[in-house]
Amino acid sequence: MGSPTTPTRRRFLAGAAATAGAFSFGFHVPFGAQAAPAPTPEVNAWVVVRPDETVVIRIARSEMGQGTLTGLAQLVAEELGCDWAQVTTEYPTPGQNLARQRVWGDFSTGGSRGIRESFVAVRRGGAAARLMLVAAAAQDWGVAPGECQVQKGVITHPASGRSTTFGKVAARAATLEPPKEIPLKDPKDWTIAGQSLKRLDTAAKLDGSQVYGQDLRLDGMLNAAIRDCPVPGGQVKSFDARAVSGMPGVRKVVQVGESGVAVIADTFWRAKTAVEALPVVWDGGPNASVSSETIAATLKAGLDAEEAFVGNKAGDVRSALHSAAKLVEATYAYPFQNHATMEPMNATARWTPERCEVWTPTQNGEAALAATAEAAGLSPRQCEVYKIHLGGGFGRRGATHDWVRQAVLIAREMPGTPIKLIWSREEDMTHGRYHPVTQCRMRAALDAEGNLTGLHMRISGQSILAAIVPGRLGPDGKDPVTFQGLNPGGAEAAIGYTIPNLLIDHAMRNPHIIPGFWRGVNTNPNAIYLECFMDEVAHAAGQDPLAFRRKLMANHPKHLAVLNAVAERIGWDRTPPDGVHRGLAQIMGFGSYVAAAAEVSVRDDGTLKIHRIVAATDPGVAVNPQQIAAQVEGSFVYGLSAALYGECTVKDGRIEQTNFDTYPVLRMDEMPAVETILMPSGGFIGGVGEPTIAVAAPAVLNAVFAATGKRVRQIPLKHTDLRRA
Repeated sequence: MGSPTTPTRRRFLAGAAATAGAFSFGFHVPFGAQAAPAPTPEVNAWVVVRPDETVVIRIARSEMGQGTLTGLAQLVAEELGCDWAQVTTEYPTPGQNLARQRVWGDFSTGGSRGIRESFVAVRRGGAAARLMLVAAAAQDWGVAPGECQVQKGVITHPASGRSTTFGKVAARAATLEPPKEIPLKDPKDWTIAGQSLKRLDTAAKLDGSQVYGQDLRLDGMLNAAIRDCPVPGGQVKSFDARAVSGMPGVRKVVQVGESGVAVIADTFWRAKTAVEALPVVWDGGPNASVSSETIAATLKAGLDAEEAFVGNKAGDVRSALHSAAKLVEATYAYPFQNHATMEPMNATARWTPERCEVWTPTQNGEAALAATAEAAGLSPRQCEVYKIHLGGGFGRRGATHDWVRQAVLIAREMPGTPIKLIWSREEDMTHGRYHPVTQCRMRAALDAEGNLTGLHMRISGQSILAAIVPGRLGPDGKDPVTFQGLNPGGAEAAIGYTIPNLLIDHAMRNPHIIPGFWRGVNTNPNAIYLECFMDEVAHAAGQDPLAFRRKLMANHPKHLAVLNAVAERIGWDRTPPDGVHRGLAQIMGFGSYVAAAAEVSVRDDGTLKIHRIVAATDPGVAVNPQQIAAQVEGSFVYGLSAALYGECTVKDGRIEQTNFDTYPVLRMDEMPAVETILMPSGGFIGGVGEPTIAVAAPAVLNAVFAATGKRVRQIPLKHTDLRRA
């Protein structure tokens, strides 16, 4: 309970959020009820310095708990030379970005690109603002800008002893021509970036002042709940609005597109209660007969298909397999998995024939704006999206904005009235964009000395790009995302082994369940397939799994460095405690090199205990080391939840799991101790939000084999009986 002077989050939101204009998302106040104060002139698109010395840094990327907002602000502040204690942030809107010829660039936040793809742009923005502020002060003093110095928002001219502050010269600086030459600092000279500074968004989340989409209140707002056809591709056949129109608070019952029905009411609970009571007849169409079993059979057939897209090829793998002294073969499978964000999908929309505004948590404000405009029947310049911090994203709120489309279509039924659509947990669980389902058969050739001479990996299963952004498929129809972590080279997701005869290919098989960019995407199953099978091959060759890998990694020093780091920290060459067994794995994903080593024990009754995981990451450059460590730890919660429990099954064409009772996540008492090794080698910048997810499962599964002698080839692990025979 909160004290009278310290409101609880619920009381705070109920009070402070009730009035229109209580919140300003970005720097445009979207409410006409209150007169906005005169805006402070911006120094440039990235930096506003107020007269009170507050430095407002504009962040185009989305914050969803990963720390991108703070990391990007650190980079701007570093080049700006301001006082970090004076920094605050705000989101520009996609409408403003459109009007200003995309001055902020890409708004998309996914693929662990939030910092790395803005790395240069935001630094240039901060450095340019510093040069303009210094130039303004130098003009006032009649001196050369090169004679001035900057420290913590104070500009000094040492020769004359004069000084001023950013806030005093900001208005003049805003009138100057931006510099054409913008030198950037060497990371070795950083004092703000590269430091483990506290996150800027933590305090607001603790005291309840942070507003999430579900918290938003607008004057005259109504609420909506929806039911969409449970079979993807199905439609509404009929519904009886009269059955619920008289229920308390109900204002309207509407059909949403061809597949949904919604109830608009004065409160969400009343809308939800009514829509659940609404008699609806669905037409599931031909997909209504699909099941997990029929999907699995389709994928299994793909393992033997003649045609497949080649992702990585070297030598002659067929000859190597034919002439092998020993063949090793295994088939693995990875299921559909849900993002399961703690905050279900939601958006608030207000539509008129002239303008449509949407408030929503989104990983891509520009994609949300496009969805808004399409559903509104208006041009993008007649629409606006106000981005709100996300209560979880994991990829679900990125490429697809189906909930935004629904919110706008519902709002069109009551022009001028703000309507907040919130998906129920059941709606959210059964209408996700799921981690793609795949199977993988691997065949390895060993020579008489136990050397790996050939490897064929055949992946059969879903393509994300084919379903969501087919324009990004290769000219031959290949989906490059399928081969994450298995590519022959490149700066993003290269394989860490040199194998003389290699073939990695993909038989594309696309069931009707819609896939999505689930955190870590195809790096997750590919790491399991490659690293667990590499463990199998090492044991078949009678060799230590670490030593076996090292022989194949001489040409991959960064992959090897992180693997060696976790092996040393875990004590691979030392005997573990009684009953404890170890496993390890490595991969390159999202531009970073990662490895993990796990210690587990398995009781006689099959109960698994994960005691410890050591993780090493080489992201090239570390913008906030503490936040990287937090991301690594959080990634293991996500990765282990998927490995142990995460599975969505299909029956009668629909997803069966409807809530956390049937889709559990890792509990606190199951979480192992995590030790993070950060080893940035410089020269590049990789992502940190997703890569280590991929090594969580294979490191643990390899340790499980060491403990039980049983291979887990079907994820999740809950299907495997670990009891000793």
